[in-house]
Amino acid sequence: MSGRSRRSWARAALPLGWRRSSGPPRGPGPSRGRRFTSPLSIRTLAAQVFLLQALIVLVLVAVASAALVVQGRYDGEQSAREKSLAAAEAFAHAPGTALALRSPGSGARLQQAAEEAEKAAGVDFITVLDPKGVRLADTDPALIGKKAEGVGPAAAGEAFTETYHGQPTDAVRAVVPVMDASRRVVGMVSAGIQYANLAHVLNDQLPILLGAAAGALLLATGGTALVSRRLLRQTHGLGPAEMTRMYEHHDAVLHAVREGVLIIGGDGRVLLANDEAHRLLDLPEDADRRKLNELKLGPGLRRLLLSGEAASDEVTPAGDRLLAVNTRLIGPDGAAQGLVATFRDTTELRALSGQAELARGRLSFLYEAGMRIGTTLDVRRTAEELSEVAVPRLADVVTVELLDSVLRGEEPTGAVRQMRRTALRASRSGTPLQPVGEVIRFVMADTPSVAALRRGKAVLVPTLHDAQDWRAQDPDGARRVLESGIHSLITVPLRARGVVLGMVNFWRAADSPRFEEGDVAVAEELVARAAVAIDNARRYGREHAMAVTLQRNLLPLGLPEQDALEIASRYLPARSGVGGDWFDVIPLPGFRVALVVGDIVGHGLQAAVTMGRLRTAVLNFSSLDLTPDELLGHLDEMVTRLDTPTAHDDDRAPLTGATCLYAIYDPVGGHCTLSRAGHLAPAVVDPEGRVTFPDLPLSPPLGVGGHPFETGELDLPEGSRLVLFTDGLIESRGRDIDEGLDMLRSTVAHADQTPEETCRALMTTMLPEHPSDDVALLVARTRLLDPSHVAIWDVPFDTTAVSRTRTEVSMRLADWGLEEQAFSTELILSELLTNAIRYGAPPVRVRILLGSTLVCEVSDGSNTSPRLRRAGFNDEGGRGLFLVSQFADSWGTRYVAKGKVIWAEQVLGRTSEPDLSVLFDEIAF
Repeated sequence: MSGRSRRSWARAALPLGWRRSSGPPRGPGPSRGRRFTSPLSIRTLAAQVFLLQALIVLVLVAVASAALVVQGRYDGEQSAREKSLAAAEAFAHAPGTALALRSPGSGARLQQAAEEAEKAAGVDFITVLDPKGVRLADTDPALIGKKAEGVGPAAAGEAFTETYHGQPTDAVRAVVPVMDASRRVVGMVSAGIQYANLAHVLNDQLPILLGAAAGALLLATGGTALVSRRLLRQTHGLGPAEMTRMYEHHDAVLHAVREGVLIIGGDGRVLLANDEAHRLLDLPEDADRRKLNELKLGPGLRRLLLSGEAASDEVTPAGDRLLAVNTRLIGPDGAAQGLVATFRDTTELRALSGQAELARGRLSFLYEAGMRIGTTLDVRRTAEELSEVAVPRLADVVTVELLDSVLRGEEPTGAVRQMRRTALRASRSGTPLQPVGEVIRFVMADTPSVAALRRGKAVLVPTLHDAQDWRAQDPDGARRVLESGIHSLITVPLRARGVVLGMVNFWRAADSPRFEEGDVAVAEELVARAAVAIDNARRYGREHAMAVTLQRNLLPLGLPEQDALEIASRYLPARSGVGGDWFDVIPLPGFRVALVVGDIVGHGLQAAVTMGRLRTAVLNFSSLDLTPDELLGHLDEMVTRLDTPTAHDDDRAPLTGATCLYAIYDPVGGHCTLSRAGHLAPAVVDPEGRVTFPDLPLSPPLGVGGHPFETGELDLPEGSRLVLFTDGLIESRGRDIDEGLDMLRSTVAHADQTPEETCRALMTTMLPEHPSDDVALLVARTRLLDPSHVAIWDVPFDTTAVSRTRTEVSMRLADWGLEEQAFSTELILSELLTNAIRYGAPPVRVRILLGSTLVCEVSDGSNTSPRLRRAGFNDEGGRGLFLVSQFADSWGTRYVAKGKVIWAEQVLGRTSEPDLSVLFDEIAF
């Protein structure tokens, strides 16, 4: 520590009255030959402090008393002015004053009123003057008739107050004009308080002021004595020698600590700097009493010390060091007169902290990468996410190459010499690397990528300009890479479950620092996490493709040909997984068509398989030509049986909760019957474009059991559209069912839309880019069978009516130009009509329908269904249905509300030719 700094410390630390003297040191500590003595004792110092404080208090009390006297005199004068003005205004503005001044001989009344007002107002005099200033009334009768001085402003109509000096006496007075109704001055009123009376009031207050001053002096003297006594008690009666030793001890500690101490005065000068502060700040020997601006401190440190603000562990550079600075303001009574600053050298700690910060940043980067990579189960998107995370935080350019088998969702093979670039991301445009989609070949044995594949771990090329092996495969490409500014590389094999899926290359360019070993560990960890996500996406893609393929094969491959409806359909699997939504179009006898839409709970292969089972069951049940409610009843029983648990199917997903809508449309009359099991009602669009959602009976979903299924009926004009859909079309995360139904209504409310246009509009308007649920949609526009192609006969319940009916049918066929079908139709009709009359019940009806085929129907009131069998040798009957099966292309039975219908269908344009050998054998037998 310099000599000047020690002197500054002494000046700052020693009490008043101490002096330094030369001599041998007393006591321990680095005093360097100096000691301190005092000619005054502590008690003498206390007495001096006491006398000085008493003198100061006495002066302050005297000044305060004088100020109070002056203030009292001023306050008294102001009070007199206000009191006089109030009395004068009250008398001048009294209702009778102006009238009395205008009346002759009113002096006596005014005199009496002035005397009474003087006593009431507490003033020394009230004078009434005429407009020229002559006294008309005065509390001193001797002054009546004499002219008053200095009342000119009041005569001009202006009230005023003043301190008056003159005859008859000095006073504080107020003069107020008296005005009549026309605002003309008719007189004046003067009121006031004599100066002698004001001095008397002040003299009455003076003893109180002097007593208060004496009390204040007494209190101050007592306080000073108490302070002096406390000072003696706090110093414990220490003398100069003891205080000197205490200072030396403090001085030794100050210079022994490994922390710099700097005391700065309020004027910005250095008061004290210990040895450590000199070393850390490289201060000159004469730093004491110099201003901070004169010292060679760094700008940041100088600004911190001059800011006048407290700081705690503020890290600031000082030369080649990093100092942790703490500052605290100092000053009497909290007034900031300077500050104390301490310094610690944190250079090494900062280096360690920088390494910890770097490690923390890398961990944060890897955590963020884990959150951002693998958000979708898509291989290509996952590779792109890897590149997006790494640029620019880890590299300037990132490329990802994957095996073609991985991109197809297949298991990766051992052939890793050829990959396809799947992702490329750069912090700037114009990179010379091969674009996405290009095939990357690894054929040279000494390139970094081949070395990484061979070793199974990352390879670092810190400086590409110095390395030669990576240029061997493509020298021209390597030259372009170097010219673009790319200068460092880390190549990492992308491996999962011990199998190579691809390669990831990290490049740095331009001003970015080259890769180091610490970056290699981060790159390997990042690629390892991405490899797991890519492998999961690959396996999911494979399973998803399998499920989609299975489901599409289980769905109708095409819509069947039929005459009743113009149909368009759509199926869209969910992005997250294949679901169980399905639809079907099933032609029924008599040109009727069944429309089916269903939804299976869940997603994936299990839902697709379940959908296939239910669709097959519906196809089988529809072949029985059941009514919609009966068909759903059978389907419900089947689901209930399938859901019955056994000991070996604990993991099988239940079917309960599946929904289904089954509708049958009959083009003869446009009648439609529908039943639904927990499914949404269809939308019906009439030919004018009006949209309704019919209120159809709703039954619980399939598998619940215990509830009957009901049938609703609709009569649809020709050209109506029937829109059947699953809930995935109208429901989404952003809207509820009601909002979806409103959107559907507005989308399909167009009279001229075809079913195909309706499907396209619904899929475009209703669905997001990546729907969360799969969607099945079926739109059917109704047609009616031409009434002229429908012929109906009510047949009497008598076998003799068969021939007559057969003749009429032949005539109708001739009208239709179907003479070629006449023979086979007559034969079929004869057999069916004879069986109905012989074995059935009335009423009997025959209906012939002409469309793309010819349909012959015979109905009766019996529920007994005929069946095809081989007649015995001695049987007289039993061969009719065999003949019908030989001459008709198809035939069958369906039950109606009352009875049954047996139908036979023939294809137009060709005559059915039965197998003659079989027919002969049957007849001969």
